[in-house]
Amino acid sequence: MRRHRTEPRPGWQSTVEEQGLVYPLTRYPDGSLRPYWDESAYYSFALEEIEELEKVVEELHGMCLAAAAHIVDTGRFADLGITDPRLAGLIAESWRRRAELPSLYGRFDLRYDGDGPAKMLEYNADTPTSLVEAASPQWFWMEDRFPDADQWNSLHERLVDSWKRQAPLLPPGAPLYFAHSADDELGEDLMTVAYLRETAEQAGLDTRAVSMEDIGWDRLSGRFVDERYGFVRACFKLYPWEWLATDRFGPHVLDTLDNGGGTGSTLWIEPAWKMLLSNKALLAVLWELYPGHPNLLPAYLDGPRELAHGRGYVAKPLLGREGAGVTVHEPGSAAPVRDEACCYQELAPLPDFDGNRVVLGAWVVEDEAAGLGIRESSGLVTDGYARFLPHVIL
Repeated sequence: MRRHRTEPRPGWQSTVEEQGLVYPLTRYPDGSLRPYWDESAYYSFALEEIEELEKVVEELHGMCLAAAAHIVDTGRFADLGITDPRLAGLIAESWRRRAELPSLYGRFDLRYDGDGPAKMLEYNADTPTSLVEAASPQWFWMEDRFPDADQWNSLHERLVDSWKRQAPLLPPGAPLYFAHSADDELGEDLMTVAYLRETAEQAGLDTRAVSMEDIGWDRLSGRFVDERYGFVRACFKLYPWEWLATDRFGPHVLDTLDNGGGTGSTLWIEPAWKMLLSNKALLAVLWELYPGHPNLLPAYLDGPRELAHGRGYVAKPLLGREGAGVTVHEPGSAAPVRDEACCYQELAPLPDFDGNRVVLGAWVVEDEAAGLGIRESSGLVTDGYARFLPHVIL
């Protein structure tokens, strides 16, 4: 794994915008605009590294599924902050019927520097983003700059194939809606959903686009409907389950949840059991089940324990995106006083390449490793100011 500086292509911004990355710049607190898509540098990997990372990702995914089974079998929902017995029951039912429910993708965030095993930082298996840039613009960048190279990137083909395989699980005769929140100001959620809709259409599915805010509740029929009162029978939503289940329409979601077997009213993708994988408490459960595993970091729910006197630790809210609420604590630091439950994970500082802190985003489609996206940040926490850099296999 190496970082290389290079000259951006002429007209790179308009090029990536045409390829779906309509958010190529990030606005900083001082009002300046700086590249989010950053092709002034790139990363190269040896094929052997990528093959090893693929094995690691698929092993971690299998371990996460085993951890989900453990949570359901032991009823440890409270450790995840899930205290509503009804919601817990529906998640458990969703897990037990998972073979009947479509489930598409997820993204592992890994610490890796090319020297030593990759370490799992977290798993976003409910609403992962940075998909568009990983699947499309970085592939075309490679074709422009390194036409004889390769890339860890089979995302598009695997997504289309996944929709084809799972089409029989969708309600027959009903369109598949694709929904995101209209509060998305950058266009990232919009384009992620638009891209996934494109892959579904290439798989032969009938699709519709809708914003979450335009999905309404028809009291007469007891159904979720779109702005034209069309029945929302099946919906892929880029909208976290913790919001979906608890906002003002949450009771209706639970009342009409199609959890397999066609007994409900609306089939949501991702399914409810994905709440078990996108919760940071998963990190502590994994460490309990696989203590000392070379691809895991020690993690606990009741405090930092020995981590406070060892290498230090990171306190992570159980739920959150883009580093929100994450705090870093050096060795000897006392446990922070927090109003929200946290997972305490051993501090493993992101590797520093020329002053840039790097995290690997490794994608899973269904149960298979499918691609890589790389983000850089200036600090130890990968936040909303991180940059996306392409990669090649040389």
